[in-house]
Amino acid sequence: MSILLVNTFNEWMSLVTKNSLGNFMRFAKEKNYSLPQLSALIHLSQHTECNVSGLGDEFGVTNAAISQLLEKMVQQGLVLRSEDPQDRRHKVLVLTEEGEQIARESQIERQKWLFNLIDILTEEEQNQVEQALRLLINKAIFIQEAKS
Repeated sequence: MSILLVNTFNEWMSLVTKNSLGNFMRFAKEKNYSLPQLSALIHLSQHTECNVSGLGDEFGVTNAAISQLLEKMVQQGLVLRSEDPQDRRHKVLVLTEEGEQIARESQIERQKWLFNLIDILTEEEQNQVEQALRLLINKAIFIQEAKS
């Protein structure tokens, strides 16, 4: 294993975390939302068929903990919670228009630095980075699937 490559990965991951998470945290503070709330909004915006237990599983918390988080979001007008017509014990979660907007804005803020970075790359550099990232993604998926 190449120490230089490991160090380069660590440096890149540190920059990604600092910039992406930093913008995300700043946005959360400005809008007075918690990071778990924003993460839940983003997840719900990307998964239209989601219920309480599925969201709890995704975040690794109990149904009681995710229900408490969702209750606050319902009260804030970000999420609608209704009974699943096929199983009344389950609740279906849907974002309100405001919830969708907050999810979109938070993702834009989180990725803003990345868009700025891409803008300063030449077309050739963009292609090189895309190919390298595609290779890494495919290898990561391979490892992940091997564990399953």
